[in-house]
Amino acid sequence: MVMRGGTSKGAYFVADELPDDPDERDSLLARIMGSPDPRQIDGIGGAHPLTSKVAVVSPSDDPDTDVDYLFVQVGVDDGSVSDQQNCGNLLAGVGQFALERGLITSDASEAQVRIRMVNSDSVATATFPLNAGVPAYDGDTAISGVPGTAAEVRLDFEDIAGSTCGALLPTGAVADVIDGIEATCIDNGMPTVVLRAVDLGIAGDESPATLEANELFRRRLENIRLQAGELMKLGDVSTTTVPKMSLVSAARAGGSICTRTFIPHRCHDAIGVLGAVSVATALRLPGGVGSELLHLGDDPDLVEIEHPTGAFAARVELADGPAGPSVGRSGIVRTARKLFDGVVFPTSASPRGRA
Repeated sequence: MVMRGGTSKGAYFVADELPDDPDERDSLLARIMGSPDPRQIDGIGGAHPLTSKVAVVSPSDDPDTDVDYLFVQVGVDDGSVSDQQNCGNLLAGVGQFALERGLITSDASEAQVRIRMVNSDSVATATFPLNAGVPAYDGDTAISGVPGTAAEVRLDFEDIAGSTCGALLPTGAVADVIDGIEATCIDNGMPTVVLRAVDLGIAGDESPATLEANELFRRRLENIRLQAGELMKLGDVSTTTVPKMSLVSAARAGGSICTRTFIPHRCHDAIGVLGAVSVATALRLPGGVGSELLHLGDDPDLVEIEHPTGAFAARVELADGPAGPSVGRSGIVRTARKLFDGVVFPTSASPRGRA
């Protein structure tokens, strides 16, 4: 099934319909998406990282959760296949897909699906409306980056701090200096490096295309990312999609902060769900890089994050702990929609060696 989850789009599979062997599974998924090829012309991928995603869903063996969700990112033109990160956007469609496939059932008017995010072994609860046990996709909730409206999907995250790096602040510091640039390295569901845009010689409100065309800037950003990966205990990240790089500047359109995020080499047209949660958390920490630029409204837990196609509201509740601030609840609102249900026909030969 092809679904839009948040501002991403991907192929959703029941786990037992894919090969058990990870290498065989990854080869199949690359062929399904049509990678490696910048146009993904021989597959169902959309020629962009945000539309070359996969959700693998299965019933959960954990009595505290309903389904397991493994996220797989398929590279567009390099043929890479990675399960080293979560995706909060595709997460927005996991509960609906589980109902559509009969992995779970409900006769209530609203579903609350507890989802184990296999990539990080953490839990999220998705809440969305039902109509006679079937997901209701129509609604009046609008999110930036998606035309029209759809049914609200509320995602509440539990214990996601340090889900990949082992700690909310994996370097042990709120701020580090990397290649002469001050940065906050954080993992509240997504390993992310937060930097001030001005420190890298940009305004912070440029279009994604403008930033991607700035080769000197991109090389500098990638050099910082490689060093940050080591500091964040991620090792050599030259072939991985984490950490994400998020540049912050003062809000332009009445929000709390303006962002431009690299995922990691393409500039995101918006911002990822868990990336937004991590950025909001970094900015709310005392001494977080860019925190002096943050403008909060009446609700101090709600951070309105501006991005190239609109804004994204992330709720982050902080608590005082013996070792400093800790994260309580994190939550966001997304929408999702079923786009297509059918049979995909992958090429029989592995595409990894193709020109």
